[in-house]
Amino acid sequence: MIKLIHVSKKFKETVVLKNVSIEFEPEKTYAIIGSSGAGKSTLLRCINLLEIPTTGSVIVDDIDLIKDKAKLSTVREKIGMVFQNFNLFAHMTALHNVMFALIKVKKLSNEEAQIQAIKYLTEVGLQNRLNNYPHQLSGGEKQRVAIARALAMKPIAMLFDEPTSALDPEMTQEVLKVIKKLNHIGMTNIIVTHEIKFAQEVADYIIFMDNAEILEVTPTQLFFSQPKSQRAAEFLFNMI
Repeated sequence: MIKLIHVSKKFKETVVLKNVSIEFEPEKTYAIIGSSGAGKSTLLRCINLLEIPTTGSVIVDDIDLIKDKAKLSTVREKIGMVFQNFNLFAHMTALHNVMFALIKVKKLSNEEAQIQAIKYLTEVGLQNRLNNYPHQLSGGEKQRVAIARALAMKPIAMLFDEPTSALDPEMTQEVLKVIKKLNHIGMTNIIVTHEIKFAQEVADYIIFMDNAEILEVTPTQLFFSQPKSQRAAEFLFNMI
């Protein structure tokens, strides 16, 4: 269970999140959409305290992460994060990028970590790229390594921060296919995306943000047929 309660975030005098409250149901997929600057990525990064809220509470599995920071590392192990720009270790192969946290955090042996890393790289279609370094991979392949690395930790939730924004259209489709396979397999997925058609296909709920606030959290089919807010209706009219 992931819950944000009255979360606000300021950068100096700029308000980027304004009194946001939301509860994410286990094993559901949420797409966070809205115009640039609406606060989407900041909201996502507050879930694992990559951004620390100015006010409010972040609750994961009944742990208030802001009050109980001693448990933050343990909780972060359960929450996979996939960034826009991959964040791979340039000096490590795809295989060793995935193995690294399994050895350092999960304390697996080299042999156990290698078995798990190969399994998850195979799941994202990279069984033939195990020994390639990031500079030898396409953008789509790098992002799939990043997804495999997060999945290998066996998280309860996956956070995707605009996972296709740095990719060309063909590579975007590669990555979206992988993310789609993660739907309803036991994890909560929370995806910040500008790919509106993908959000419509994959999400159980749409979170629509505007001007640092959540304007609505609506079942996907209902959002696209009858958005609750006038601002969401305007956004869809311009996007579709």
